[in-house]
Formats: sequence, structure tokens, C-alpha cells
Amino acid sequence: MPTDYSGTWDMTSNENFESYMVALGIDFATRKIANMLKPQKVIEQDGDSFTIKTFTTFKNYTVSFKIGEEFEEVTKAMDNRKVQTVVNWDNDKLVCVQKGEKKNRGWTHWIEGDELYLACSMYSYLLTTLMAFVLVGLTVIHFSSLL
Repeated sequence: MPTDYSGTWDMTSNENFESYMVALGIDFATRKIANMLKPQKVIEQDGDSFTIKTFTTFKNYTVSFKIGEEFEEVTKAMDNRKVQTVVNWDNDKLVCVQKGEKKNRGWTHWIEGDELYLACSMYSYLLTTLMAFVLVGLTVIHFSSLL
């Protein structure tokens, strides 16, 4: 049985997110605002069907998907690009691949203890960011840039 990701998750820290946003081509003002936000994620899971809602005081974003089924997504929460997205299980990790203008783009979610991690990647050999969230009251986000 795969891991249950359901819950409300709060972010507690954010490191090196700026590098990821620069690589996405996000403008200066939006990057400065985004770096100050403390997103909350609400994940609803029913087997292999997911709805992930991300709430901030600046923008909210919702994505729904079923494991293994490709869908068209507009990445409104970040750079507003149209991508073809598919999410699959890799053991207990959710691994997303997004095909579009930016190459080798995607993310991976996994849970360790009470923390939900989100690693965002693009140009896999150039840039990786890592975020960690914990259940309400325990969220952490970490980003590290590999250049």
C-alpha cells in the first residue's frame, strides 16, 4: 500500500528558491514576493487519485491527477507555462515529469517521519531545489542549488 499523503502541511523554511525561480524566468518583483511567502499545502488522496492545493497570500494553485495518467497542466503557481505532466509512484515517492519548454522539469514528493519533502528540478544536472513541509505546525522547506 502506497504512503498516504493526505493532510494539511505548512512550510517552515525556504533555502535557495531564488535560483530555481531565476531558471524559470520569473521576474524580479514576483521572485521577491514569492521568497517571503509561507505556503500551506492541502493534499487529498484517494488511492492513486490526488488533489494538491497550495495556498499563499499571493496566489493559490490546485492540481488534480491520477497516478500514471498524463494530463495538460498550466503551471500557474510558478511560471504559467503549459506542460504535459505525469506523476508516478517510485516506491513511496511521488515523481512528476513535466514536458514542455523547460527541459528535465519536474518534482518529487516523499515523507520522512512527520515531514513532507518536495524536490523541484529542472535541467537535472544544473538545478535542484528541495522543500520540506510538516503536518500543520511542523512544515519545513529546504532548497539547494546544484550548479
